[in-house]
Amino acid sequence: MSIFVPESPGLLLAANSTIPTMLKQILAKIPRKSTKSNPIYSDGNNSTTDVNNNGSFTNTCNVISSRLNVVKKMSSSIFPTSGNNNDMIQPHLPFKDAQNSDKLKLLISKLNLCSKIYDFNDQDKDITSKDQKRQILIEILDFLVSESIKLTEPAMSAICRMCGANLFREFPPKPNGCSPRGESEDDDPWFDPAWTHLQLVYEILLRFVSFSSLDPKTAKLYIDHSFLLKLLDLFDSEDPRERECLKSVLHRIYGKFMVHRPFIRTGVSNIIYKFVFETEKHNGIAELLEIFGSVISGFALPLKKEHKMFLLKALIPLHKPKSIGVYHHQLTYCVVQFIEKEPKLTSVVISGLLKYWPVTNSQKQLMFLSELEELLELIRTDEFEKIMVPLFRRISCCLDSYHFQVAERAHFLWNNEHIHHLIMCNRQVIMPIVFSSLQRNSNNHWNRTVLNLTQNVMKMFHEVDEPLVVSCQGKFEEDKSATTAVAERRRLTWEHLEEVAGGGGGGFRLPVVGSVSGLEKSGATCVVSC
Repeated sequence: MSIFVPESPGLLLAANSTIPTMLKQILAKIPRKSTKSNPIYSDGNNSTTDVNNNGSFTNTCNVISSRLNVVKKMSSSIFPTSGNNNDMIQPHLPFKDAQNSDKLKLLISKLNLCSKIYDFNDQDKDITSKDQKRQILIEILDFLVSESIKLTEPAMSAICRMCGANLFREFPPKPNGCSPRGESEDDDPWFDPAWTHLQLVYEILLRFVSFSSLDPKTAKLYIDHSFLLKLLDLFDSEDPRERECLKSVLHRIYGKFMVHRPFIRTGVSNIIYKFVFETEKHNGIAELLEIFGSVISGFALPLKKEHKMFLLKALIPLHKPKSIGVYHHQLTYCVVQFIEKEPKLTSVVISGLLKYWPVTNSQKQLMFLSELEELLELIRTDEFEKIMVPLFRRISCCLDSYHFQVAERAHFLWNNEHIHHLIMCNRQVIMPIVFSSLQRNSNNHWNRTVLNLTQNVMKMFHEVDEPLVVSCQGKFEEDKSATTAVAERRRLTWEHLEEVAGGGGGGFRLPVVGSVSGLEKSGATCVVSC
């Protein structure tokens, strides 16, 4: 290759003088806002500087550079989400066809596309767009699962923004006459028609919060308190599949973000307070308690005051609602976890249980008796002695219940070895409380199974302390005679009053004991003067 070299200094000078002239002609064709001096478009010198000046070429280049910067600023103000045109990647491009350096940009592009929401109440509307969005969600999930990547802050923001746009929504209002979930076992569960998309979004969110490389200090900027409150509100969904996914996501967030743990506990407590004391309607209490079952097991000892308040103010009042059958298993597990952590709380918990003990609901009584047995298996002797009197007064009422299942369940307490030991050690106090119920069962309970169980319990007491049984038997006969005597005196008193009233000519006949009718007017009108 040959290189052209000017033979004459004159030619070199001519070439140097021609370049600035050509640049001037090019710049002259660019429209200008005004002829006045502008600090952006000029360097402060006159534009008609001599072309032979060595600084002219440099000034011209500065003008070009400054004008390009203005164009960039205008472009960035119009399109703030992308730095320049080279960063724009089509979201329909497969990840396998993108370079490694562009995969995060492609991920953000796909996430932005999936932030669009479609109406699934009309299944025939936007069918193609719905299917395309579902395919892109599957691509995103596969990419997050298969690729070992470190997410940037724009990618974290895009994931949280997409998940929020799809998941955070208002549920349709519940009819006032509807019963809480679980009261009517024949009701079929409701399934969200958008679940084909929601399931994938939940899996993406779960994968995101499960990343081992995820820095909680950075991610907490996007998974903030507002995000968590909206996530907790979703537990009221009627779709059981959604509540199951939420349970997994919230459990991961609680384990990953230690800074959010107090806020999550407070949020769950507020949900329980509203459910117990205001609405008694919520679909996700069982799932929230299931999460807290594992959370409570991780509490450090000694228990903080905040944790004890959660037991006393949230868990124990949860025994009050009618729909306790939906979440009673999870509730019992949480309470038992507290007792295993700190046995001194047993008497407090049983006192709370007695406070909310059902009187007319036999099914709740059965659940309470089952929970009571689990608690008594863990109780210590000193704690048992604190609450045995009110406790066995309540058990005595259950022993002679006309509902045979309640009576059976109460008798089964004597079959538990630990409870049996506690009762026999304190038989001097417990036997007089329950003996009357056992005796009435032996005399006239209608169910044969209950009669047999009562005889077994009486046999246990006879074998351990027969003199005490004889003493209680004598006391029972005395009480029965005293009760009979009181009833007889009452009957004679009413008969006497009836005779007096009839003999006085008042025309009234007083009712006998046990009569449900009021005073019967037999004839003349009675005038009462004051």
